[in-house]
Amino acid sequence: MSTTSRIAIDAMGGDGGLPVMIGGAAAALAADPTLRLLLIGDEAGIHAELQRHAALAAAADVRHAPETIASTEKPTLAIRRAKTTSMGLVISAVKSREAAAAVSAGNTGALMAMAKLSLRTMKGIARPALAATLPTLGDNDLVMLDLGANTECDADNLVQFAVMGAAYSRIVLGVDTPRVRLLNIGVEELKGTDEVREAADTLRASPHLPLRFEGFIEADRLGRGEADVIVSDGFTGNIALKSVEGTARFITDLLRRAFTSSFRSKAGFLLSRPAFHMLKTHLDPNNHNGAVFLGLNGIIVKSHGGADIGGVANAISVAAKLARDGITERITADLGAIGHGEGLAK
Repeated sequence: MSTTSRIAIDAMGGDGGLPVMIGGAAAALAADPTLRLLLIGDEAGIHAELQRHAALAAAADVRHAPETIASTEKPTLAIRRAKTTSMGLVISAVKSREAAAAVSAGNTGALMAMAKLSLRTMKGIARPALAATLPTLGDNDLVMLDLGANTECDADNLVQFAVMGAAYSRIVLGVDTPRVRLLNIGVEELKGTDEVREAADTLRASPHLPLRFEGFIEADRLGRGEADVIVSDGFTGNIALKSVEGTARFITDLLRRAFTSSFRSKAGFLLSRPAFHMLKTHLDPNNHNGAVFLGLNGIIVKSHGGADIGGVANAISVAAKLARDGITERITADLGAIGHGEGLAK
């Protein structure tokens, strides 16, 4: 069977367990009937769930995994059980080319460690980065990376992240020439660490890349639609992401409380329900679910542990799109365009 549209799914990952993971796979298949899926986990449990999804049962293969990686398990311990766990086996399926990509909603640290050890980084990439999409006020979402894979980064790492993020933006968001900015404490050229300023100099001196570098951006402008790709080290990026997610939840909870505070407020909610629904949909992380470990010799997509069926389906769709459009080949070509296919990696 061709692996072009075959996605390996860690059926045991995620807070919702098998019903959510299998339900998400069924929803992804309904949206894209060309998908073929490899479901890995407790075989008996998977088959029991498949009884409720006839179409998925016909389009999926099932592989038994006797063990599961716990959400609290240390990556160093998880690596030792790679050959017997559902998470380890989905990564192995990508490595052996049985699947074009893998999706897991399990332990992020374990997934990153196992994937990096098994798949290795691409030529020209020193470190993989965790990338995800965030909503904006512009016409498109934005891609942000790194979101936690690397707490410290040098200038070369940041340049590589910019190249990978731009390739992701072109494939997933359809932006022909993504606007790239580096997250910084100010927009002036003299602001920021030596690593950030050096990365900016390199990007400015690379006019042949399929991206448009537009300097620095501050965290309060993340959602304004002023960039298609935002680059930072993983420590800063993870804090920024959690701040954005927390603010989104704060706003929706505050509005919900306000609309239920009195009879007049409840009446006002009935009139404004369409607008409130649009806001909630725009801020719902399930609609942007599917973070990607860019820079590996294989496609690994991390679904949020708390994702619902729609969120899991979205993560699977992201994995399929990246595989079909050749994200690794695009990144390799882009690195070569600036003569850094070898020079950037240390």
